[in-house]
Amino acid sequence: MTERVVLAYSGGLDTSVAIPYLAEQTGGEVVAVAVDLGQGGEDLEGIRKRALACGAVEAVVVDAREEFAADFCFAALRANALYMDRYPLVSALSRPLIVKHLVAAAKEHGGTTVSHGCTGKGNDQVRFEAGLSALAPELKVIAPARDFAWTRDKAIAFAEEKGLPIDVTSKSPYSIDQNLWGRAVETGFLEDIWNAPTEDVYAYTSDPAQPREADEVVITFKEGVPVALDGRELSPYRLVAELNRRAGAQGVGRLDMVEDRLVGIKSREVYEAPAAIALITAHQELENVTVERDLARFKRGVDQRWSELAYDGLWFSPLMDALDAFIGEAQKHVTGEIRMTLHGGRAVVTGRRSAASLYDYDLATYDTGDTFDQSLAKGFVELWSLPSKIAAKRDRLLG
Repeated sequence: MTERVVLAYSGGLDTSVAIPYLAEQTGGEVVAVAVDLGQGGEDLEGIRKRALACGAVEAVVVDAREEFAADFCFAALRANALYMDRYPLVSALSRPLIVKHLVAAAKEHGGTTVSHGCTGKGNDQVRFEAGLSALAPELKVIAPARDFAWTRDKAIAFAEEKGLPIDVTSKSPYSIDQNLWGRAVETGFLEDIWNAPTEDVYAYTSDPAQPREADEVVITFKEGVPVALDGRELSPYRLVAELNRRAGAQGVGRLDMVEDRLVGIKSREVYEAPAAIALITAHQELENVTVERDLARFKRGVDQRWSELAYDGLWFSPLMDALDAFIGEAQKHVTGEIRMTLHGGRAVVTGRRSAASLYDYDLATYDTGDTFDQSLAKGFVELWSLPSKIAAKRDRLLG
């Protein structure tokens, strides 16, 4: 039986060239798998036909937009997932879903090997292969750009030699990865970390410095998951897409950071994540209203670890499963509405309400009607500070 290689296919130069190249290297047939993650602006039927024209025996296009939004983006949202307290895991969230569909395609089409276009310097090689190891350890992996030192120059020459139906003359100065949750831009002049990003870097967001009217939005959550905008119930994909449009029009979600890659090097990345930043901001505020203090404190540590696991490619791991279970329990009362103003590159919470709120006006107010018994505070403060008082006395005695 002929060997089959299942290729994670984007439709670009590198993965298009990989089709005949992998066929030559392995002597097998190539099945191309493209996954629609809401990246927009791509002709997926055209991508499917291009894969076949480049020599693939099968070309599969998976519409995973709703699945990505519901099972991956919203899982990250419930964890307030921000790697290094800033990056909303744009690329990191998409890789385990792509892996899931690569494994499904391998089972359906008799694949024995999986291939991806990642280099040896990035995080994505780990995310793909750690996921494959968890879901289908029997599959072999080939990464042409890493394993065969496949450079762009070699790819262009090979494409011209084979007469592949792809444009090899134009090239963006940037390396770009995008999906529903955001857009990641790197390389080119951005590799000099003193250089400021120019407006041509951005596509999901408008210049926040340009004058415009503010946009007010009310986001409804149910158990930590957004379900409606301004009272209109929307599917997960539609909700994120709509908020991307509205928050992006206000310049919300631009990030410029140097981050610690899993492989040990630092990398300068420019991100756009308008809906992600707006939703995480809203979700955190609703948690402030509805989650008890000690649970909230503990969850912040869980959120950070969850973000690191997702970034490091350990989506399919026992610890991630356990953290998801804890987060699910912590979200039972995170239901209510958050009002936000989107303007000038910022998403600012201006109102919050919830039937599960722990905020008690009568306890919080300083006006007439205050039900907080301040006479209890003196003894509380004395007992609370007693261990520190005793330790300080000891330290003075011991010099």
